[in-house]
Amino acid sequence: MRTLEPFRIEVADEALEDLRKRLARTRMPPAFDDADWQQGIPAAVLRDFLEYWRDGYDWRAEEAKLNAFDQGVTEAAGERLHFFHVRSPEPSAVPIVITHGWPGTPVEFQAVIGPLTDPSAHGGDPADAFHVVCPSMPGYGFSGPTRGRGVDVHRVADAVAELMQQLGYERYIAQGGDWGALVTRRLGEAYGDRLYGIHSNMLFAMPDDLSDPAVWEGVTDAEREAFAAAGTRVADGTGYMAIQSTRPQTLAFGLTDSPAGLAAWILEKFQAWSDCGDDLRSVYSMDALLTNLMHYWIPATAGSAARLYCESARAGTSATDPWKGRVDVPTGYARYPFEMLQTPRVWAEARYNLVHLADLERGGHFAAFEQPELFVDDLRRFARRVRPSA
Repeated sequence: MRTLEPFRIEVADEALEDLRKRLARTRMPPAFDDADWQQGIPAAVLRDFLEYWRDGYDWRAEEAKLNAFDQGVTEAAGERLHFFHVRSPEPSAVPIVITHGWPGTPVEFQAVIGPLTDPSAHGGDPADAFHVVCPSMPGYGFSGPTRGRGVDVHRVADAVAELMQQLGYERYIAQGGDWGALVTRRLGEAYGDRLYGIHSNMLFAMPDDLSDPAVWEGVTDAEREAFAAAGTRVADGTGYMAIQSTRPQTLAFGLTDSPAGLAAWILEKFQAWSDCGDDLRSVYSMDALLTNLMHYWIPATAGSAARLYCESARAGTSATDPWKGRVDVPTGYARYPFEMLQTPRVWAEARYNLVHLADLERGGHFAAFEQPELFVDDLRRFARRVRPSA
């Protein structure tokens, strides 16, 4: 497949019936005093999600909502790529590609596509309009599983750049968080001539040696406190990364066979990384979280999604690997208070052409999913600085 083809999500009835049967046969672990999240997702929380997934969740309604957006598939950088592509009715709209991370999918951006593409229909200024492209990274969602080695985050960036080229967009803005932030950074570094700018809600610019007093010069007290607090929150939460970076295939068997296992593995991260306290449902609907899960369950991509960690670690392009590059295209950075990485301004300015930095009052790792209005407003403000003049 080397040409763009239209696509609709159409899940077979047999697959949905198989899911219901598996959920009905869930074997829960023995009773344990797990009322909080200190050792993982509490049984009562997971049981509520599994029961709703089996008896209350309406995939067909969610499928119809997704299919209301134009979609396509293509081959890019040698990999199958599924994408949402929603064009604005505004003639001056600027193209933007928004890339998700793990354990997210393009479902994260469902609520922002309308306001971004058609601002006037959502109380905004039509001059802020975008043509929105949201790919499923290779190995994720309806891009389907990757089957060979070598698909690291740089290959993902190559695929995204090729997709935008296939769509006919010569210049565009790139946005991302989590893996999407690394994809976006790579786009800015390797494809800067195609970009108006990049925007990130997780900006990677870590100094090589945090023990060097010089790296802290210019860092404000507030930034030090935010950096330290974020480090404390994630100190005991990186075991998933060690597993997915080393033995993703072993993990894949359980996550592909058991919807309960998949739900526990992913929902725990949404609680740990979101600005929601102990209550996931204070920020997300069960339907939205389960629709995100369905993008891993139906195409059986939990294993290949995890494999991105392993391939990137082996290629030296992972989030924790040293980065010696620089991004010279205009860069915007939105700092959400509950994000795991709180990058001080001086670190960002040393590695990026930083033209916009905003501190948001609430929100965490899944910015567009958690706080769609704040996400849209901040992205518009950045784009006004870098989009071409009318």
